[in-house]
Amino acid sequence: MTGLARSSADLDPRRRRILFRCWHRGIREMDLMLGQFAEAEIADLCEADLDELERIMAEEDNDLIKWINGAEPVPERHQTALFTRIAALRPDFSLVTREPDGTAK
Repeated sequence: MTGLARSSADLDPRRRRILFRCWHRGIREMDLMLGQFAEAEIADLCEADLDELERIMAEEDNDLIKWINGAEPVPERHQTALFTRIAALRPDFSLVTREPDGTAK
């Protein structure tokens, strides 16, 4: 399950690729953070924002989580309006499916 609710049919190939990569990070929390952000905003991002989003996506998930939740300071290279918008997102974690023992899939 990706959580994807938006069709990518109207997106150009670059935006489709970014949307897919945002939903397939490796750590479910980052799938939800970046996936829901991209789903809501990908169609309206300018080329410079797409470049920046790709730079953010190149970071390790564990680092991104620490920066977003405030456990570590955000590096200067990511102290931008776009990163702030991503970090301000409060994703719908109910999209995480649960195993019978209560752990997230």
